[in-house]
Amino acid sequence: MVDIMTLAGKEIRNFLKIWKQTLVPPVIMAVLYILIFGKFIGEQVTIVEGVSYMHFIFPGLLMMSIIMGSYALTSFGFFSAKMFKSLEEVLVSPMNHTKIITSYVLAGVTRGFLVGICVYLVSFFMVQTSIHSYGYLLLFILLTSILFSLAGLINGIFARSFDDVNIIPSFIITPLMYLGGVFYSIQMLSPFWQHVSQYNPILYMINGLRYAFIGISDVSVVHSILVLIIFIVILYTLAWYLLKQGRGIRS
Repeated sequence: MVDIMTLAGKEIRNFLKIWKQTLVPPVIMAVLYILIFGKFIGEQVTIVEGVSYMHFIFPGLLMMSIIMGSYALTSFGFFSAKMFKSLEEVLVSPMNHTKIITSYVLAGVTRGFLVGICVYLVSFFMVQTSIHSYGYLLLFILLTSILFSLAGLINGIFARSFDDVNIIPSFIITPLMYLGGVFYSIQMLSPFWQHVSQYNPILYMINGLRYAFIGISDVSVVHSILVLIIFIVILYTLAWYLLKQGRGIRS
């Protein structure tokens, strides 16, 4: 346990040292989204599924920040360790692959929670939200942070340059977030696009957090939890296999 906390603590200290780059930008982006979509556009679209548009989109905006925060730590953290050769010290240590993965995921979850807390505290003065279920709130933030910490770790394993680290967030994660129901309910879509949207895993994360805040979800909350757990198991298995094979590590 000491070795896990040591490696995780190192990654946590690294992102806290540059908190102006890791914690402030997500808050600024969330505030801009709230002002533009919630305030200006929200005045034109006042009610969605029985609640104000501002209250409807806030859980999605919060989840976007958590996703990118947890993903960025492990992807950049692991790639930087490869680039600056500090990963070699970890690989020759007694730590097994499970402990290495756990360490990075723990650091990613920490950043995800801290980003979420910062965004919520700042947005609290702009969006007076209530929490429908604290249990689901913590559960969906935890599961999402774990999932994207694992995804970021896998990206870091494959990445050979900083450009590679940015490809997946730019061309895969961001589009999936925008198409995951952040700014709209999938009930507004045609039956065909509703069906297509159900293959987007981020839909379940956003709706799970939305249910935690306002008690409304386009999909089953239990189904959402199962989807997240399945993806976590798949990505963990893949990360473990890649480390075992030395993929992206051994020359």
